[in-house]
Amino acid sequence: MSHAQAPHARNNHAHVSDGHPSATQTPGNTDGGAPIDAELQRILKRETRSSRAGMAGLAAALVIVACVYALLESALRALGQPPWLIDPQAAAERLTVLPEGTSPLLLGALGGVIAMVGLIFFLNAVLPGRKSRHLLPDPRAGVVVDDEVIASALARAARTAGNVTQEQVMVVVSQRQVVVNVRPTSGVPLNEGRILAAVENELQEMGPSPMPAVRVHVATSGVIGA
Repeated sequence: MSHAQAPHARNNHAHVSDGHPSATQTPGNTDGGAPIDAELQRILKRETRSSRAGMAGLAAALVIVACVYALLESALRALGQPPWLIDPQAAAERLTVLPEGTSPLLLGALGGVIAMVGLIFFLNAVLPGRKSRHLLPDPRAGVVVDDEVIASALARAARTAGNVTQEQVMVVVSQRQVVVNVRPTSGVPLNEGRILAAVENELQEMGPSPMPAVRVHVATSGVIGA
């Protein structure tokens, strides 16, 4: 049976200084059986995809609040008491006569807000959530690496190619893109193509999945060399 060691992930994906990167290895199938491969894929999916518990909890909380409020207003009306905010019957009558007596601009704004909220919940329901991690190829195990570990290696490659200090390079890694920000030393020109080639070569050697594209940004203002 496959076993996975959960990595201690951090949310910061930008890396400036060097470190000693580490990766989580999930042992693969040593006997060649299909059930273990399926279990490995399930573990890797769990390690790279984020949970929907937060959004589901928010949706449940909104429904509960709406139901409690409707129950409160209905109870007040049944007891003959004045409504807390809006009388349920008056609100229902107002909805049935829409859009009479209501500004089209207000209706459009409310419709846009409701559509936006609905779209957010819909996209969170149908699109796969992603953690800040990539998979690395390995013939014997499933390797899950934090994006900041990849950023550390790419920052070192960019720093070496540009002959700059660690404070002059910042690398941001996302699922589909790597952005390398470099501040040159005043009076010393930088070869942007050389930095791009070095970062792409390092990325190809690592082989993360999915493979992000690389962009290099060289700042217009430099720093004073030591």
